[in-house]
Amino acid sequence: MKVILLDNIKGVGKKDEIINASEGYARNFLFPKKLAVEANNENLSKLKSRQNAIQYQKDQDKQEALKLVEKLSKITLQIKVKAGENGKIFGGVSSKEIAEKLESDYKIKVDKKKIDLKETIKTLGTQTIDIRLYEGVIGKLKVSVMAQ
Repeated sequence: MKVILLDNIKGVGKKDEIINASEGYARNFLFPKKLAVEANNENLSKLKSRQNAIQYQKDQDKQEALKLVEKLSKITLQIKVKAGENGKIFGGVSSKEIAEKLESDYKIKVDKKKIDLKETIKTLGTQTIDIRLYEGVIGKLKVSVMAQ
């Protein structure tokens, strides 16, 4: 019997997957616990429309990310910090500070976890950092660290 899973079931399958299950397993376990529905025409069309909606949303998110890449490439984020005489700064510039400065200056909200910074910036000057905006979409941002 073909069924559509409504939830991830370990050892059986993932949500929205169509599987072959034995008649007894489907009727006595999956259906009563609302873990699956029968794969009839009505349920298959609902599944198809739900998958289309999800794909449409993913496409929209990717388009927004590509627009944001375009914006970020034109920005040079300037961060002023206290520095010593030899160009070493006290502390460092972290991804959290970069995210906050980006939001306050340009109204662009980026999660600090998506900013790909190996370690905090500890020297003066301009660096280019990567920001993972979406699956396969990486934006480049120039960060200029200057002494106060």
